[in-house]
Amino acid sequence: MENPVIRIALIGDHDPQVTAHQAIPVALGMAAEHSGRNVQGQWLGTDTIRADTPLDEFDGFWCVPASPYRSMDGALQAIRFAREQQRPFLGTCGGFQHAALEYARNVLGWADAEHGETSPDAERALITPLTCSLVEAVDSIHLLGGSLIAKAYETSEIREGYRCRYGVNPAFEQALFQYDLQPVGHDSDEGLRAMELKGHPFFVTTLFQPERAALKGILPPLVRALVDACVERRS
Repeated sequence: MENPVIRIALIGDHDPQVTAHQAIPVALGMAAEHSGRNVQGQWLGTDTIRADTPLDEFDGFWCVPASPYRSMDGALQAIRFAREQQRPFLGTCGGFQHAALEYARNVLGWADAEHGETSPDAERALITPLTCSLVEAVDSIHLLGGSLIAKAYETSEIREGYRCRYGVNPAFEQALFQYDLQPVGHDSDEGLRAMELKGHPFFVTTLFQPERAALKGILPPLVRALVDACVERRS
């Protein structure tokens, strides 16, 4: 029986010094072993993503940590493709931030939505500095029951680590979630830490970095769930 390759695009600018980037291939390897599938992650530098980039070749997309990206437009284009074409999508850390931006610009019509790291003086800075920087921090997160992320972890209370200084601006949260985007994870101070898209087979974003668990020999539940979603799509 044929066992087709599952191809996952890694949207981001690879840097071997970034801990999350070291963890991602390990996490995908563990998920491949768990699923019994041949899973291949391919780095897609954000500055290489153009209108004619053959994104259709990929079964799933993972927008990875370590922004600002070399090309915000490239990252947003790949996220938009995954959202509109119903391809399994995971966004972690910078991927969470840019998924919020893509949705705000292309679904809500907020053409002026910006990232505070690159446009700190923007009138609609959707992504702004966190009250407390989450660099090498670990915290508990409460997950919405029945959400894809809660199903992946098989619990509604988790502990995860961060390397992050930016999150969704609380001033825009209510308007951001007026349609299909849902807040599904909050930390002990009620800070937004995870989002999902209703009506999409698998579109999950986290401000924390679940991939890091792979460096401790633990299969990250969300990476397993991403691969499972890609396998399901293929079948």
